[in-house]
Amino acid sequence: MTAPAQPTAADRRQWARYLVEERAEGAVYARLAARRDGEERQILLALAEAERRHEQHWLDLLGEEPVRLPKAGLRSRMLGWMASRFGSIFVLALAQSAEARSPYDSEQHATAAMRADEKVHYEVVRGLAVRGRRRLAGSFRAAVFGANDGLVSNLALVLGIGATGIAPQFVLFSGIAGLLAGALSMGAGEFVSVRSQRELLAATEANDAADASAGDLDIDANELSLVYRARGMSEQESLLRAQRVVTAAQVGARRASTGAVGTHVAHSDHDIIGSDWAAAVSSFLLFASGAIIPVLPWIFGLTGFTAIVVALALVGIALLLTGAMVGILSGGPPLRRALRQLAIGFGAAAITYALGLLFGVTVL
Repeated sequence: MTAPAQPTAADRRQWARYLVEERAEGAVYARLAARRDGEERQILLALAEAERRHEQHWLDLLGEEPVRLPKAGLRSRMLGWMASRFGSIFVLALAQSAEARSPYDSEQHATAAMRADEKVHYEVVRGLAVRGRRRLAGSFRAAVFGANDGLVSNLALVLGIGATGIAPQFVLFSGIAGLLAGALSMGAGEFVSVRSQRELLAATEANDAADASAGDLDIDANELSLVYRARGMSEQESLLRAQRVVTAAQVGARRASTGAVGTHVAHSDHDIIGSDWAAAVSSFLLFASGAIIPVLPWIFGLTGFTAIVVALALVGIALLLTGAMVGILSGGPPLRRALRQLAIGFGAAAITYALGLLFGVTVL
């Protein structure tokens, strides 16, 4: 749509704001692209170029570069700062939320193409964010689960013990014991889980033993095709492959294909699962990082109701932060996720505190 004959001062101010926002968004995509390679880099550079087209639209309406431009919004400046330093899925998730709230749907001076562009940009950024979430899913889930488990379980423990009226040093000892017991349990559980998965994969992955002895087989009567059928190939494909392998082996070729069926997948699965020791250590540290927070008031000498209130405040902040982060990365409302996390954690703590009051003791 063309500019009005005599745009008002309010129009020009709004166009200037759109101009700086488009520049800021383009800079975010350019900075993210600088930290990536391959297809993702090309996609992000294309998004940055699209933002430059939108920027040019507002420049054309303004007629020239304004002498003074307003600052970009806080969200855009924060995204730009994060993109230049981290370039993480967290930035893409925030960019996805920003693209979902395009102001052009109700802006008469934006073109229909620009409105369509913004909807496409949202889907593109969402697709990139989904890729990142898939890569992050396992480790992020383990991090949130480990830290939250430490927060909630140890808060419940120290509040339950503290409500009985027992001496502060025993509350502190119980908190430290709960931290170590829980962290060791988490670490051991992850070690056993990952080691078991790796052993299961090792028992099921293919090897080259049958192919290596193919040169000694009778080309017309052998069971090599059954190996490939057992690995999931159809009967016809198995026969063709067996014939190629035997023929190649008999003329001196080392192998007729790049590898046994399933070998690549097995190695990829090993890489995805990761190291058993790394999983155990990270689970131990993540649980401990959450479990230490409820104990801090007693570590620093606080006692009684004051220690309980401070522990609740510290854990509440941590629960809100982890819940909000889950919301941002999942594309959901951060506040709702944060409050849900807080309600679950405080609910568990309230139950154990009530039980502590019920079974309270009198310290002589």
